[in-house]
Amino acid sequence: METRQRRGARRADPGARRAAAAELAIAALGFIVGDGERLGAFLALTGIGPESLRAAAREPNFLLGVLDHVAGDEALLIAFAQEQGIDPAQVVQARDALAGEPPEVP
Repeated sequence: METRQRRGARRADPGARRAAAAELAIAALGFIVGDGERLGAFLALTGIGPESLRAAAREPNFLLGVLDHVAGDEALLIAFAQEQGIDPAQVVQARDALAGEPPEVP
């Protein structure tokens, strides 16, 4: 019952869901930035220079792109999820929250 109530609470407050998703995206960006190889690949794909990352991180669509990038690379997704101590599916759910997609019904 408690799990059902928590799931319902997440659906009832999309603002809180988006805020939590943005926090996870910022953590994912930190994870990417923390490794030169990951960062190089990310910058090459996005075309953003390292000097622009801080400003870009304030943009919801950029954060969505960060989660898209992580979710699109299985090895990166698993490594990030392990570092965060979360299920990889939570990254996809956070991506969906930032995209404004309705939460998945279990």
